[in-house]
Order: sequence, then C-alpha cells, then structure tokens
Amino acid sequence: MTMTMPQTLQPLIQFEAVSKRFGSFIAVDDVSLDIERGEFFSLLGPSGCGKTTLLRMLAGLETPSEGRILIDGVDMTHVPPNRRPVNMVFQSYAVFPHLTVAQNVAYGLKIDRVPRDEREARVEEALKLVKLDEFGHRKPDQLSGGQRQRVALARALVKRPKVLLLDEPLSALDAKLRDAMRAELAQIQHDVGVTFVMVTHDQDEALAMASRCALMNRGRLQQVAAPADLYEYPANRFVADFIGTINMVEGRLSIDEPDHAAVTARQVPAPIYLDHGVTGAPDTPVWVGIRPEKITMTPIAQGRPEGPAALPQANVVAGTIVRSAYLGSQTLYDVETGGGPNGGGMVFKVARANGVRSLSPSLATGLPVGEQVFLSWAPGAPVVLLG
Repeated sequence: MTMTMPQTLQPLIQFEAVSKRFGSFIAVDDVSLDIERGEFFSLLGPSGCGKTTLLRMLAGLETPSEGRILIDGVDMTHVPPNRRPVNMVFQSYAVFPHLTVAQNVAYGLKIDRVPRDEREARVEEALKLVKLDEFGHRKPDQLSGGQRQRVALARALVKRPKVLLLDEPLSALDAKLRDAMRAELAQIQHDVGVTFVMVTHDQDEALAMASRCALMNRGRLQQVAAPADLYEYPANRFVADFIGTINMVEGRLSIDEPDHAAVTARQVPAPIYLDHGVTGAPDTPVWVGIRPEKITMTPIAQGRPEGPAALPQANVVAGTIVRSAYLGSQTLYDVETGGGPNGGGMVFKVARANGVRSLSPSLATGLPVGEQVFLSWAPGAPVVLLG
C-alpha cells in the first residue's frame, strides 16, 4: 500500500534575508518573514523603520539590495510591478477626479482589455462589496473621505489580486471615520479572503485589524506575533514601549526559581514578586513592565493591601496622585512614588475603569489629585525583559 505524505502548506509571501540600501543608509536589514494565505498582516513601526520600503519591495516599486521575495513559491525579486499578483491602495487613494466611481473601479480592467460584459459584472460586484453599489454614477468630489477610500479599495480588489497592499490606508481620515473604517476593512478582508498586507505607524490600527503584526525598528524585525501576544508578551523593551502604555522598572534578579522569582529595584521599596521563573542568573539586570490596567489603586485611608503570600510586602507601593486624565470609560492617573531605601521613586501610570455615576459616584468621579494611595499588582501581571 502506498502512503501519501501530507503536504506542507507553503506561505503565500516569503521574504528571504531581504535588505535594502540607499547609498550608505540601510533601510531594511536582513529581514526574513513569512505571510500566510488569507492573513490580514500588518507591518508596524515608527517613521523611518523600513516598513514602507519593505511593502514597496513586495509591490515591485523597489528592488532588494540582497535577498529574495517569493509570492506563491515564485521568485518575484526582479519581476516588474505590473506582472505581480498584487495590487496596492495608496495613502492618497489616487482616484481619478474626472471619472465616475464605476469608471474608476473599471479602469484597471479596461487597461487589461477585459470584455465589457465581464468588466461591468466585476465592477458591480466590487461596489457591492464596499457598499457603494448606489454611488457608481457619482464623481469622487461628491463623496466623503471614507467613500473615496472605499473606491480605491474596490478598484484594487476588482482585479482579484492574490495580495492587496495597503499603505497607511486610513491616515487621511478623521478619528471617528478612521475607527469606523477599521471595522469595515477587517470585514471586507474576511469576506473576500484575499491576503492583506498593511503598513501603519498606528498601533491601535494594527492591533484592531491585523491577525498578525511584524513590528520593525531601524530596518530590523523586532517581533512577529498576534496582536495580543505583542501586548502581553513583548520580546524586548522596544516592543513593550511601542505597544500601548507600560510602566518600566529597572532592577536585578534576587530570586529565580522555576516557579517564582523576585526583582529588587530602586524605584520600589520591596521586591517585585513574580509567579514564574525568569531563567536568568542571580543579580542579572532586568526590566519589569507592568501595564497601567493591571495595577490596583487603593486610597491609603482604606488600609494597605496584602502582597503575595510568599512575600507579603512585595508588589505594594505607596504614592500620591499628581495628575489625572478622564478618558470616558477610564481615567488614567499619574502616581508619584517615593522609591526604595536608596530613593529613586518614579511616576506610575495607572488606568482605573469609570463606573456608572448613578450607581457608584466615587468610581464615576474618580480620585482627586493629591490623594495618597497604595498601588498593588498580582504576581502574574508583570512581564520581565532581560537586559
């Protein structure tokens, strides 16, 4: 009997040791990355980190200085843009103002000499997909910013590419419309099943839409992971600082066992206790990151909370509220602490959910500046980063 070995699904996009130099400047530095079929993938990072250059190399608008780019197993490194199974939605949308919405969407098909009947059917299908089927006769100047963005999206999707590339697609929209379009883009990607690769510097945008993100800095990949893993398990200090808000405490390992550890730091009076090992030698320098929403804030008048059973004084620090910012669903506090026996306190960011005013006036109105409080956190709350 002949046995058939299961086939390994090949990633749709493969960057193999790709670098790009502009003179002496290295824009992309030895990037190897796989993107799977059907993913909504985000290239994320600060301005100048190399994410847009990587996208342009995938589109064929730039050529790698080193390495290869494969799409569906085919080497595309030196293939011109018009012969790649990709299409791109630019930041500016670049819709033609003199053409109607339907003519804009049909433009690429007309250039490809797609027969008229098929062209009209595909345009109608694309406009329905982006909820513009009743706007085909309008000109772009008769549309809102969000509608023009959807025209650009329909024009790219109508050609049925294997990969859709999005370069800061929502940056030209106002905040409220941007939030609405995040949900629409994610739904469209889910409906059509096309692989989306999006460049953005907006972490909220990437976390809200992408199934996986590649965070870049200075041309190099820092971490590739699902949004929740980037937030909860950052690979290094750059990732921890870039994704969301985090309190970083510098210290040294004082205890490191397989099931628990402790870190001593100048900024807090007692060790920071962890419910897991760190796999570092004693006295190893570490950074402990604690997200604002994982810190409990208790007025000192209500009494000191208990720390972990193993070290009851750990994970509790006293401080004074020096600033607060009401953000609707939560209030973000700055709490200044006095530090350990050698001084060196810090300002902790603490997020506290706001309650319903009629049910809990104290939670709805928050705590005043000047209030003395205890900050405490569970031993599983911090993330530890070596070095």
